[in-house]
Amino acid sequence: MAEKPMNMSTEIPSNEDTHKEDIRCLTTLSHFGFECFPTQMVNKSIRKGFSFNILCVGETGIGKSTLINTLFNTNMKESKSSHFYSKVGLKVRTFELLETNIPLKLTVVKTVGYGDQINKEASYQPVVDYLDAQFELYLQEELKIKRSLSDYQDSRIHVCFYFISPTGHSLKSLDLLTLKNIDRRVNIIPLIAKADSLSKSDLQRFKSNIMRELTSHGIQIYQFPIDDESSAQVSGQLPLAVVGSMEEVKVGKRMVRGRHYPWGVLQVENESHCDFVKLRDLLLSTNMEDLKDQTHTQHYECYRRNRLQKLGFNDTGRNNQPVSFQEMYEAKRKEFQAQCQREEEELKHMFMQRVKEKELTFKDAEKELQDKFEHLKRIQQEEILKLEEERRKLEEQIIDFYRMRAASDPPQTPACTNVKKDKDRKK
Repeated sequence: MAEKPMNMSTEIPSNEDTHKEDIRCLTTLSHFGFECFPTQMVNKSIRKGFSFNILCVGETGIGKSTLINTLFNTNMKESKSSHFYSKVGLKVRTFELLETNIPLKLTVVKTVGYGDQINKEASYQPVVDYLDAQFELYLQEELKIKRSLSDYQDSRIHVCFYFISPTGHSLKSLDLLTLKNIDRRVNIIPLIAKADSLSKSDLQRFKSNIMRELTSHGIQIYQFPIDDESSAQVSGQLPLAVVGSMEEVKVGKRMVRGRHYPWGVLQVENESHCDFVKLRDLLLSTNMEDLKDQTHTQHYECYRRNRLQKLGFNDTGRNNQPVSFQEMYEAKRKEFQAQCQREEEELKHMFMQRVKEKELTFKDAEKELQDKFEHLKRIQQEEILKLEEERRKLEEQIIDFYRMRAASDPPQTPACTNVKKDKDRKK
């Protein structure tokens, strides 16, 4: 009886299985490969440091400095602003902050004298000029042949805190005028300042009125990213009602930042009292980088496009065909050279015309002087003739005088003559 064949796969282990059993699994102590790229970027950014620029627009004494101090938990000592400025100005200050070894260069730009003038029509213009000036500086740096954008101190405003007075009714005409002129230039976050002066019902009604007015006038404010759930929820609570305070008050057994009133204590970091915590989290924790990206990709690009179009640069030619920058530059250079040549010819023609006019003027003046000289010469000759005639007459009169004198004098006798000689001799 034949024996059954042996099943090699079940009774004898293969070489591959033996090799797998000999492998030791080791755990890595650190990351390696291209997965370290984010870490490299973080380390590089920390070494370079971060920068952030804030613009605060609001009336004098509305709490701009207090809110900034509360946000960054620092005391930026500043002198109190006056209400007697003849025009609106801007105060720029830069601070070096450090938080858990993360450096931040914070630039705060605040309005001075905003809303204090009787005529407020041009109160927004210094703000617009400043925003455009920072865009222009960055554009000029970009257009340089030798650029240094990596070391360039970016002064473009990343966010604008627009402080609204807690009137409880609606926005002022100055608010609408300013927001309308800056909404295309900067990310705007509207804030209701000193929100503790309004009750909760009045505050909600005031928020609804403000958002309704912003929408009806087509004013665009900063839209928080919708991919973040907390940011999306806060977008429906704009404008944020904030209260700032660096004063520490005692609540129970702990010290908190807030304001002490006769009726109780308002806690700045209590979300049921105000929206300060929401603003701090949205600004510093989640959307600071997005604000910088929006500034560069949206507001700066809009300014850059308009500026280059005013200079005559376009992406398409006459037939809507794509045109390279070099071709556009060559066309503009030729056009500029032709314009310079035309202006040079016009200046030459104008110069020759003026020279001819001057020559005619000089010839007329010379002729006038020559005629005057001839006239004076004739007068002189006539005077000389008159004097000669008078001299001749005087000479004739003298001759006649001597003749008359000689004729009138009697002749002397000889005796008298001898007597005279004897007298002379005796002497």
